[in-house]
Amino acid sequence: MNLTASSIPVFSSISPKSFIGIFERLANPKVSNSAVIVGLSKMSLDFSKKCNSDKNSEFKIHGFFDDRNYSKKFYEAAPPLLGVIEEMVDYVKANKIQYIFIAFPIYGNTRTLRIIRELKDTTASVYFLPELYQFDPIYTRYRKVGEMALLSVHETPLVGLKRMGKRMTDIVVSVCGIVLLSPIFIFTGLAVWLTSSGSIIFRQRRYGLGGEEIIVYKYRSMVVNDDGPDVPQARRNDPRLTPIGDFLRRTSLDELPQLFNVLKGNMSIVGPRPHAVAHNELYRKLIGGYMLRHKIKPGITGWAQVHGLRGETETTEKMAARVEHDLFYLRNWSFWLDIVIIFKTFKIVFSKENAH
Repeated sequence: MNLTASSIPVFSSISPKSFIGIFERLANPKVSNSAVIVGLSKMSLDFSKKCNSDKNSEFKIHGFFDDRNYSKKFYEAAPPLLGVIEEMVDYVKANKIQYIFIAFPIYGNTRTLRIIRELKDTTASVYFLPELYQFDPIYTRYRKVGEMALLSVHETPLVGLKRMGKRMTDIVVSVCGIVLLSPIFIFTGLAVWLTSSGSIIFRQRRYGLGGEEIIVYKYRSMVVNDDGPDVPQARRNDPRLTPIGDFLRRTSLDELPQLFNVLKGNMSIVGPRPHAVAHNELYRKLIGGYMLRHKIKPGITGWAQVHGLRGETETTEKMAARVEHDLFYLRNWSFWLDIVIIFKTFKIVFSKENAH
C-alpha cells in the first residue's frame, strides 16, 4: 500500500516554517537558492529529483561533483555531473552557489574533512545528507548533549509545545464531549444493564504510550469478554454479542467511555487505536515496526480508522495495512491532520462498514 502526503488536504502541510520562508523570499527576492551536491548516490539522486521537480522547493540543484566513475545510465536523469571534487570550490565561487549538500560519510572520511576545510573559503551554507532512509525513520529531530549533536531516527513528533498543545486539546474536547453527551452516556449505560447481566463498563488491558499497559474503558457489548493471553477478535455476527452489542459497535457508542481515558491522560482523541495486549504480543513478532506506533498516545480514532481499517483484522496483511497507516500518521502529524481525522470520523461513524 502506497501512502503519500497527498492523502492529506493541502492546508494540513502549512506550518510556521512555511510562512517564514515565504516572508524571507518576499523581503529579499534576489536571494539565490542555488545548490550543488558533493557525492553521487541513490540517496543524493533522489534528493535532487525531489528538489527540482517540486515547484515550491527551497533549492534548485545545479548538479553533482564527484570523482568516482559512474555509468551514464546512473545519473542521466539527474542534474549534470559538473566535475570532480577538486573543481567544486571554484565553481561555487564563480556561480555564487548558496547551498552545498555533502553526501559522503561525516566521520572518519579524509575526503569529507578536506571538503569542509576548503568550503571555509566560501560563504555557502553546508549541509550533510544523512542516509536515514535506510533506517525507515519515523520522526527525525536534532538535539544537543553538551557539544555533541544527536539526530533521532525513531522519535515521537510530540515534543515541547506540540505535546502540550495536543494535551490541552484533548482535555478541552474530552470535557466538552462528556458534558454534551452525558444523556447518551446515561441511556447507553442503562441499555447495557437492562439487556444483559454483567458489568456496564468493560475494562481491558492494552498498550499505551511507550508500550506501557493501560486500562481502556468500553461499554460492554459481549456476554463474555476476554482479557487473557488468547483474545479472539470481534467479528460480524459474533455469538458473544449482547442483544444491543452489534448496535453499540456499529455506531461506535461502545467507545464513548474512552473520553474518560483521554481526560485521564493515557489516551488521545486522535492516535493509533490501542490493541489488546495479546494482539500486541502476537503482531510485534510478525510485522516490522509494529511497536513504533506506541511512540504516541493511542487514540479513540485515527488515520487508519478513517481509511476503512476498523474492526476485525483477521489477516496479518490487514493488520500490516493498519500499522502502515499509523506510522504514516506519526511521520506526518500536525494539528491540521488531527482536525481532518476528527471530521472524517464524524462522517463515517454511522457507517456499517467494518464497525463490529
